[in-house]
Amino acid sequence: MSTERGSMKVVLHVVGARPNFMKIAPILRVADAEPGWDNVLIHTGQHYDEGMSSAFFRDLGIRAPDESLGVGSGSHANQTARVMVEMERVILERKADLVVVVGDVNSTLAAALAAAKLGVKVAHVEAGLRSHDRSMPEELNRLLTDQLADFCLTPSRDADANLLREGILRERIFFVGNIMIDSLLVVIKHARTLSLATDLGLVRGEYVLATIHRPSNVDDRAQLEEILGALRVISNSHPVILPMHPRTRERVTGFGLETGSIRVMEPIGYVESLHLQDGAAVVITDSGGLQEETTVLGVPCVTLRDSTERPVTVTEGTNELVPVRNTQQIVNAFGRAISKVRSPRRPEGWDGRTAERIVQILKNSID
Repeated sequence: MSTERGSMKVVLHVVGARPNFMKIAPILRVADAEPGWDNVLIHTGQHYDEGMSSAFFRDLGIRAPDESLGVGSGSHANQTARVMVEMERVILERKADLVVVVGDVNSTLAAALAAAKLGVKVAHVEAGLRSHDRSMPEELNRLLTDQLADFCLTPSRDADANLLREGILRERIFFVGNIMIDSLLVVIKHARTLSLATDLGLVRGEYVLATIHRPSNVDDRAQLEEILGALRVISNSHPVILPMHPRTRERVTGFGLETGSIRVMEPIGYVESLHLQDGAAVVITDSGGLQEETTVLGVPCVTLRDSTERPVTVTEGTNELVPVRNTQQIVNAFGRAISKVRSPRRPEGWDGRTAERIVQILKNSID
């Protein structure tokens, strides 16, 4: 699709939920410095909380979105359809040359599908990640987005191999490294100046940070009860801090479960999360991003999932994958983690220059 602005290239950068913000921030910084590019930031509003979104944008130095689609919550089908309708409008109005999508949320797939149907090139950042668990909505989004993308920008070599096995042409696959680490290396300096842990009465290296939000863990009463039971046991020896996701809080209340001595907090921003991770003895989570962040920070991580789309955090990082079966299993995994020596790791491409590589590849292809 050509533009009416001479040689100016219109590039749409799409975010839909908070995990996307850390991925788009470094790309936008580099792309905005590229002469001849008109970079348009689009916030679909798939997950939107004014206070939290504003805090993330401020902490990451992201400018205000050029388009806010206000899609809001809803079923997977509803969200995907609404983003597609709105993205089609924006792509046509802006006369886009390229749509950049990141991660694996519904907005990622919807924006890619809208662009592909209009013949506009699509770049997918974090392509090729696979948990091999199709019960996860994110896995379906990853699989389909990569089939649509003209540029599959991968964070790890195993992601390249996944794409090749799925029949993606090698010329569409570009290993660029881990974009999340670009943001971490910039923000960690600020995170280390915060006093949050001290204000909470926590001692560095003596507390546990926990985050639990995935439907597979919180929507099943028995499973959530096992997780909370393990955190209560662990809290007898180490303070356990649990910034509670709204979905988790709703389930805990609805199921009538007890948090006991677990120190429950409101959700926190990206900088606060890095600050608490950096000072933790162990992180217990079901988040994808925290698996990567703890690897770079050298903090032992216990991931409460059957599978991970980030296996490099297990093979080269500080992460241990622990399927949730019972309380004792989690407590035992914590015991192994707490005995480990803190050891920061930097797998290939986790060097803070991923955004530069991404923009160079896209520049060579669309200019």
